[in-house]
Amino acid sequence: MGTYLNPGSQSYQMTVNSKIYVDKTEMIQYLNSLVNTQQRFVSVSRPRRFGKSIAADMICAYYDREADSRDLFGKRLLAKCEPVKAGDQTITWDGYLGKFDVIRVVMTKFLKKNVTAAEALENMQRLVIRDYKKAYPDAELLSDSDLIQTIDDVYADNNRQVVLVIDEWDAFFRERKDDKEGQKEYLDFLRDMMKDNTHVALAYMTGILPIKKYGKHSALNMFTEYSMMFPREMAPYTGFTEEEVRSECKEYGMDYAEISDWYDGYTISDRIPPEKREEYREGKYEGHRISIYSPLSVVESMTTGIIKNYWNKTETFEALSEFIGMNQDGLKDAITILMDGGKIKVDTSTYQNDMTTFTGRDDVLALLIHLGYLGFDDEKSEVFIPNREILDEFKAATKDAKNTGADYKHHTCNIDRA
Repeated sequence: MGTYLNPGSQSYQMTVNSKIYVDKTEMIQYLNSLVNTQQRFVSVSRPRRFGKSIAADMICAYYDREADSRDLFGKRLLAKCEPVKAGDQTITWDGYLGKFDVIRVVMTKFLKKNVTAAEALENMQRLVIRDYKKAYPDAELLSDSDLIQTIDDVYADNNRQVVLVIDEWDAFFRERKDDKEGQKEYLDFLRDMMKDNTHVALAYMTGILPIKKYGKHSALNMFTEYSMMFPREMAPYTGFTEEEVRSECKEYGMDYAEISDWYDGYTISDRIPPEKREEYREGKYEGHRISIYSPLSVVESMTTGIIKNYWNKTETFEALSEFIGMNQDGLKDAITILMDGGKIKVDTSTYQNDMTTFTGRDDVLALLIHLGYLGFDDEKSEVFIPNREILDEFKAATKDAKNTGADYKHHTCNIDRA
């Protein structure tokens, strides 16, 4: 077991052992249907606190050939899943269990202060290659610093594919907002490592921002995006579902209505089953609409018995205050409407999926959807403040914007949850 190559199942086992564990392993069976297909490149973007790293740990534990995770997953919902079809193959729940080398990297670990993008990529590659040398001591590896070449070498000698799991993939775009050359170099590296390479059985990248439109440089156009605007088949795994929260409330003696008022409100769309699409077109089907909750807030309220704002003050809060203070294209007035319980139509098509390129108010609102500060009705193209916890954040952010010089009228109001 290595640090970056085949990291094992220990991290996910710690999640399973936690006081509150919500089983999301059925997600693995969906990923199994994508392995070794043209759809094997998966980008999942969610706000902070929505379980991105836990999902990454789960994926590593399942596919890692050295993890020995049959008992771990055999007790989970995954083991009850029906087989899935992928072309001519029928894949059972354990069809790919322990079948691949897994490379797991968290990009924020390498992007340290005063470290350039090129240096961060070089450090990451050297550390992963170090793990490769330990795992394959007899392999003839041609480079100490070229991870793409190393993966090719091992694949050529052993016919062993890899599953790539990249957490905090968007760190280069969040922490080095103005380093356009570094961002391009990073995208080119990811493209060269993955695109048209049969040694990659599955690539799973997760972060806050989606990846479709970084300027005109579309190096990663082979990825399918599963975002807060449209999570597709990942919808049930984006946060805690209503059924899961009701179960925890029953277990911990909490009032579901009060929990819902504080933490519910993100309504997202799953795929529509083929047999339901005619009903959907006739306005008779809404079964694809899923209400989700912020996992960390629910866990904190269950374990403490106290319902309050558990949203941690991170760089996303600083961004919220900054954007409100900018008041781009009448953003102040829009925030006032949202804080008074209103909804606003938005055009998300011009948003470039970064934190610097804004052509108007709607681009800022689109970013706030990805940061978790706004709910989004994709069928009506409307944004809204989802719950009381997020309303508290807007109150604090508008106050902060006012204290830093922005002309903002602070409103105290209630959200109409009808």
